[in-house]
Amino acid sequence: RAPQLDSLTHRRHSADSGHSTDYRRTHLHTSHGSTPIRIMSATTSSPTEGAIRQCLLDCLPRGLPLDPLPENTDRDSADSEVVTVPHAPTRVPSLSPEEAHLAVCNALRYFPPELHTLLAPEFMSELERYGHIYMYRFRPTEYEMKAYPIDYYPTKCRQAAAIIHMIHNNLDGRVAQFPHELVTYGGNGSVFSNWAQYHLVMEYLCSMTEEQTLILCSGHPHGLVPSHPDAPRCVITNGMMVPNYSTKELYEKFYALGTTLYGQMTAGSFAYIGPQGIVHGTAITLLNAGRKYLGSADLSGKVYVSSGLGGMSGAQPKAGTIDGCIAVIAEMDRRALEKRHAQGWVQEVVHTTDECLERIRQAKKEKRSTSIAYLGNVVTLWEALCEAPDEELLVDLGSDQTSLHNPFNGGYYPVQLSFEEANVMMKEDPVKFKSLVEESLRRQVRAINQLAERGLKFWDYGNSFLLEASRAGADVFDEASGSQISSGGGGGQPPKDQKVHIIESGFRYPSYVEDIMGDIFSMGFGPFRWVCTSGLEADLLITDRLAGEVIDRLGKQAASAADRMQYEDNALWIRKAHENRLVVGSQARILYSNAQGRIEIALAFNEAVASGELQAPVVLSRDHHDVSGTDSPFRETSNIRDGSKYTADMAVQNFVGDGFRGATWISLHNGGGTGWGEAMNGGFGLVMDGSEAAARRARLMLHWDVNNGVCRRAWAGNPHADRTIREAMRTEPRLRVSLASPVDSELVRATLQAAKH
Repeated sequence: RAPQLDSLTHRRHSADSGHSTDYRRTHLHTSHGSTPIRIMSATTSSPTEGAIRQCLLDCLPRGLPLDPLPENTDRDSADSEVVTVPHAPTRVPSLSPEEAHLAVCNALRYFPPELHTLLAPEFMSELERYGHIYMYRFRPTEYEMKAYPIDYYPTKCRQAAAIIHMIHNNLDGRVAQFPHELVTYGGNGSVFSNWAQYHLVMEYLCSMTEEQTLILCSGHPHGLVPSHPDAPRCVITNGMMVPNYSTKELYEKFYALGTTLYGQMTAGSFAYIGPQGIVHGTAITLLNAGRKYLGSADLSGKVYVSSGLGGMSGAQPKAGTIDGCIAVIAEMDRRALEKRHAQGWVQEVVHTTDECLERIRQAKKEKRSTSIAYLGNVVTLWEALCEAPDEELLVDLGSDQTSLHNPFNGGYYPVQLSFEEANVMMKEDPVKFKSLVEESLRRQVRAINQLAERGLKFWDYGNSFLLEASRAGADVFDEASGSQISSGGGGGQPPKDQKVHIIESGFRYPSYVEDIMGDIFSMGFGPFRWVCTSGLEADLLITDRLAGEVIDRLGKQAASAADRMQYEDNALWIRKAHENRLVVGSQARILYSNAQGRIEIALAFNEAVASGELQAPVVLSRDHHDVSGTDSPFRETSNIRDGSKYTADMAVQNFVGDGFRGATWISLHNGGGTGWGEAMNGGFGLVMDGSEAAARRARLMLHWDVNNGVCRRAWAGNPHADRTIREAMRTEPRLRVSLASPVDSELVRATLQAAKH
């Protein structure tokens, strides 16, 4: 029997008065009693709008559900809904007994002392079984977790309701990779660390006014602080570490202790829009790879091979068919493969390499675009492709999208084990599992190298494939570059004998940013996205039309052929976006644009909201993987060659600058797609509500959000960035930046040599 609320009233102290205040929101209790209306049950499949609104009113503002306590539904319960949901692999934080004790004490801080004897053993059990305290008991079950129309949310300001809309989309079971563990994508990219944090954030957002800002530190809500209407409504930091302690090993400990969080990129900033974002990014990357490596963007009959159908990687087959190529993707997890097949993002499924190679041959012969999912390990597939006759190269383009930022906790499955065997070994024998992962990486690289000698064009997709392969001792180095980058170690701390390549990466294969996409970022083009908070497809179609009109017009006015090509690619994308059925979760869209395009699209949306053409506000955002958003030496800033690619000033300045120029919320993260300690990245959300204030914020913030990175890239010597920032200064007189003087490197070398004599 759950204890009664009277004995469990959790009291907080008001900082300004020192008086305790009741934790409950008693004025929101309804005639239904203290138990909220439940709209999720076996007998109710389509609750009415009124029932949903009432349930959200009962649940979201209340904070932690303490009266009555929810039942303890463990993730391995016999309940069918729980069993069929994919769960995060068991983590191995290697805590000492005292550290485990501290983790439980830390978790109990969210609850009144009267509950500690009940919850302490429960939390310790979660920690021992799963490597983290998720607080499964407190996972909401009264309502379906998804993005509801913004007017459904019982908030005091529209901006707060928009943030809830975005959080709910990140945790939607159709969108999130491991929804019950609050992981959105990438294996460990989390929204919050536990369900107590979720409930408290909902309570704070429901009570927030435009004179307050919510502070979130690695998932933990510090609380609401006084601010003003032009300040961010929410400031988020995830994984900020004293640099010397930003290692993968310590991350596992600190995450288990509940003191830090891996926000990936758009998971911890509430801006993930499902796999559509990476569909667009992959489609643009493949088009530009065709132009660069194959001499044409016509990919008919060309074969692209990669791995991963789980989170973001699940976008690859869809992107391949949009571009007209033959996309062949390996996946170990049957559930992930079947999910993408059911979505229609995978067209064919094969279970053996013989069958896979035969399907490739047929599609190449017919020059037929298709997507083939191979249920098996990608190493097996690469090795099978090697065994084809020398004169029969069955793969033209290749990459890898396993989550190698998290190689030993489910991000990469070694070829020697089945999916099920790997999940057991990574928990029970992590040392042996790590050894098998490293051996598997060496085999994978060996096969890729053989195919590259025959004509394969391979690139690192920014997932730390080459970095982790190098640490495993794989043959990934360019002999001309000198010493190896790493012979061991991990995280943000290279081994003491590691040589850091300041100018070039040292790898024989490029990063896709370095070789394919880097100039696009330097031109100011990057992934701009938006969400229609009405939840209406009709609103999304209106925004598609408005954005398309802007892109078409700017394409005709483009100052260079390179800019014009980007506009044309994205005009084609936006025209076909609806027919490609890209929406999963919220009504969202993405395209690549520069600062001018982003601003003009934002203002068009704002005018449409003001006129009533759009039924509700639009949230603007972007991937952190953008012009200015991320410092990452093996991905976003890999083509910066002035020695600054290992620095993180740009991303931090972007976060700060977006905040005081009007962003609705801002976030700064350690990690991202390349791994903990390997990047600094940030993002934003900006609510376009039809007001003049929103228009003013968009003009200021979006201009900075792009040109900050263009300025940095220009100073590093990129000619595209130099041209772009000069044009930006011409059109905005208030912008004045330091321009780099041209330096003749050979003249300097000769001068210094002569000076020695």
